[in-house]
Amino acid sequence: MVLYVLLAFALCVLLVHLRGRARLRFDRQLVDHSAVFAPYNLLMYAFSAVPARPILDRRGFPQLDLLQANWQAIRTEAMQLFDEGHIRAAEKHNDASFNSFFKQGWKRFYLKWYGEPLASAETLCPQTVKLLNSIPSVKAAMFALLPPGSRLNPHRDPFAGSLRYHLGLITPNSDDCRIFVDGQMHAWGDGKDVVFDETYVHWAENKTDQTRVILFADVERPLRTRWMRAINHRVGAFMGKITASPNTESSEEKTGFVNRVFALNQRSRDRNRAFKKKHPKLFRAIKYAGMLVLIWLVFLAPWPFLG
Repeated sequence: MVLYVLLAFALCVLLVHLRGRARLRFDRQLVDHSAVFAPYNLLMYAFSAVPARPILDRRGFPQLDLLQANWQAIRTEAMQLFDEGHIRAAEKHNDASFNSFFKQGWKRFYLKWYGEPLASAETLCPQTVKLLNSIPSVKAAMFALLPPGSRLNPHRDPFAGSLRYHLGLITPNSDDCRIFVDGQMHAWGDGKDVVFDETYVHWAENKTDQTRVILFADVERPLRTRWMRAINHRVGAFMGKITASPNTESSEEKTGFVNRVFALNQRSRDRNRAFKKKHPKLFRAIKYAGMLVLIWLVFLAPWPFLG
């Protein structure tokens, strides 16, 4: 039974892997975080009310017209946050979802995350929060910064229960500042927006000498049946709760379970690296002793059921 489950899971991952023209190496896809949701994502694709396309027709999402029409007001609040340094990387390894992006200089300021708006967002950018709250299908949103000369490598986002929305706010207005979704290019521009399926392989680059800031949002995927919409809504709420990340250290802004575990693991790795640097010989001795104990446990230990 376990073997059948594993084979079924591998088949789901393979089907997701084959979706679209741009693909990760299959060995990487098997261990990628997007593989975890492969069975659920296939269900989302089967009941999706939007075409299976990397970049979707923006006219199919009229609720987003409100954001595009008010892009200058949103930009004003984003510029103030940018000038004051509020758009930044996670300071305590408590944002696993975007940890690899931070290494490339990418930064963010959360506005809402699958629930109520963050307290700091309500204080610092109330007009943007008010606009977002008036659109129920927008489940999460942030200001996202991509610095000059940076690149985000090809990846799939893990959760097909949502679609991605980008609205250009502070951009170079150049084709050299762009995102590719399954090979299709969209160049960010001030007031220019796009909706795409982030579970296709996509990558981004800013080859200009100017910083790019956009409104980055997750929009609930339109589905064909009410009961599937209800399931997706509950799954999305649960995933949002466990992956929440704060803007500040305020007790009003919670850190989800996944990010708490990730932060603990990162701190443990930092301590291990510090210990290895300070005591390299002792570190190697402990490492090899541990390997010998593991080999003994696996192959030589007198397990009762082998007796």
